[in-house]
Amino acid sequence: MAVQFSEEKLNKVKEIIARYPEGKQKSALIPVLHLAQESFGGWLSAETMDYVASLLQLTSIEVYEVATFYSMYNLKPVGKYLFEVCQTGPCMLRGSDDIIAYIREKLNIGVGETTTDGLFTLKTVECLGACGYAPMMQLGKHFREHLTKAKVDEIIAECRREANN
Repeated sequence: MAVQFSEEKLNKVKEIIARYPEGKQKSALIPVLHLAQESFGGWLSAETMDYVASLLQLTSIEVYEVATFYSMYNLKPVGKYLFEVCQTGPCMLRGSDDIIAYIREKLNIGVGETTTDGLFTLKTVECLGACGYAPMMQLGKHFREHLTKAKVDEIIAECRREANN
């Protein structure tokens, strides 16, 4: 089946495009990619990016360039809970490498991998703009700050409880 937005989502795409001057539909790319990722399983397949390119009258490479540049886009399927751990200097100085290693060990996955049950994916990202709360990660729309091994254990347990409800 070909990738296609629902009528409601297509109307949202039109609304997004209308925010920008005529001929400047490329400006709508980032919000439309967010909508696509949200609509098609939490990640952007090549087929999805090609579809977005066609909607915005762009070349596929123009979409790929943006999707591969920003860490907020997932280019392969991810787990229900995406642990995006900051690895930039301030977080690294405060122990993000140890947190990443602990999550890898605890979940038995590498960076960019998903647990066999499909619950967790570990991703490293560049600065999330919360240096004063290092080490930290983003989980969905929420920051988890001042991470320790104990806090990671609590977060994993919380996610498992939520998944079982």
